[in-house]
Amino acid sequence: MKNASPLNRHHQKGITLLGLLIVGSFVVLMAIVGMKIVPAYIDHASVISAMKSLKQERLNDMSKQEIITAFDKRADTSYIEVVKGSDLSISKNDEGGTSVSVDYQVITPIFGNLSALIDFSASTDSE
Repeated sequence: MKNASPLNRHHQKGITLLGLLIVGSFVVLMAIVGMKIVPAYIDHASVISAMKSLKQERLNDMSKQEIITAFDKRADTSYIEVVKGSDLSISKNDEGGTSVSVDYQVITPIFGNLSALIDFSASTDSE
């Protein structure tokens, strides 16, 4: 006579405690990494917004110092601390207009001695 118990191992389905702990640990780790990295991307979105706003200015009629000052004013109002006006690269583009760009890195500590290095770039030429 076979065991007709509802607790028969062949009929059980689901996740084990060990599997649940592994999946839970992975989810928590991804949440921690996300909470540490997302602010860097939010700051980058602010930099892009400031660059788009700067593009609305008549850059061809402005000196380098005026462009730097205009960016610094936008950075102050947007609470941008990762880039300063002195970090901007100001040059002439192919059409003869003024192009402003910035390349920067953000190092975000994750936990312990583990950090994330993120490279960002923004320009008045990019859409």
